[in-house]
Amino acid sequence: MSQSSYRHLDTLLAHLGLAEFDPQTGAAPVAIPSVRSSTVRFRSLEDLDNAQAAQAAGQRRPAYGRGGLDTHAALEQVFCELEQGQYCVLVPSGMASIALSLTALAQHGDHVLVTDSAYAPVRLYDSGLAKRLGIEITYVKPDEASVRAAIRPNTKVLYLESPGSLLMQMLDVPALVAVAKEHNLVTVADNTWGSGYAYRPLELGVDVSVIAATKYVAGHSDLMMGAVVVGDNPALISAVKKTNYALGYSVSADDVWLALRGVRTLSVRMRESASNGLKLAEFLSTLPEVERVFHPALPSDPGHALWKRDATGSNGMLAFSLNLQPEQARRFVNALTLFGIGYSWGGFESLVQYVEPELVTPHSYWNRNTKPLIRLHAGLENAQDLIADLTQALAAAKAA
Repeated sequence: MSQSSYRHLDTLLAHLGLAEFDPQTGAAPVAIPSVRSSTVRFRSLEDLDNAQAAQAAGQRRPAYGRGGLDTHAALEQVFCELEQGQYCVLVPSGMASIALSLTALAQHGDHVLVTDSAYAPVRLYDSGLAKRLGIEITYVKPDEASVRAAIRPNTKVLYLESPGSLLMQMLDVPALVAVAKEHNLVTVADNTWGSGYAYRPLELGVDVSVIAATKYVAGHSDLMMGAVVVGDNPALISAVKKTNYALGYSVSADDVWLALRGVRTLSVRMRESASNGLKLAEFLSTLPEVERVFHPALPSDPGHALWKRDATGSNGMLAFSLNLQPEQARRFVNALTLFGIGYSWGGFESLVQYVEPELVTPHSYWNRNTKPLIRLHAGLENAQDLIADLTQALAAAKAA
């Protein structure tokens, strides 16, 4: 599926998935249409047989709408290019991509290691579906020694997230992959932070990458979608493909079309959001009310060297701990006017989350900190306006 003869990924994103020229008129719309259909018709049984034979050989040939049609194929190609993968399947949310990958790659009696930097809802999968399936999940500090010590004879998968959720902790992914390969473990990485544009786990040796397309790929906070991208491993591709089909996941063609529209501006939006995020991180790091800023592109961040080595950019995510009481931190959040209070991120708008202590205490990187933690997403607003909003909100928090 590679189109990598283009000079730069920005150029590629502008040209992938365009509508084909009509063979009669020689004309084509710029955007591929949203192809909506539950049923695929065939002229003859022989044509149906050919389609099914092509599917069995690993080719992408539609036979039923749930498998996706032309619009879906275009976005799958985008994800394969972003991640440098060989196979992609679209699912209804980022959490669905996590659940699909873990369900496909582990079975009853297997053990899965999850770095404790991971997205909190993974623990809901653990306490619910995984236990009913007989899959045991344990959490581990994301360093070589800890991972190596936690591997058991029945360990099958190492699941990681880099940078980590909430605290943006950079992991030494190549080193962790090397440990996993020593023990024949499949590695899965949540790459929503980098979304294939700023970070590419498959190029660092990871086997499977999962992305919440809800975030930067879609970019406009108006759809839910996930993607599972697999590298050049036929056995893993087969496992993901069969499990996805058995679970019956399907994604709306209209949502796929909107995500394709978001792809066209992905590079511009991520660069601008990253620029704003770094400006906010630099500003916050100068304030006495801020104990620590968590942002890997900030030179003072402990993960900055890993970020420089492994990433090609950043995004608008950052977190910071406050030298304030919890009630003051809550007043700070409520006083913000340009940051919407809410979950998610990656859209055009700035967001703020007051991180409840139970969400962050399982992270070894938090190191028993008791300060209130705030997570920000810097959107596409003017950075100085965002800084002014943070300034007035801090003043309001301390004045009450």
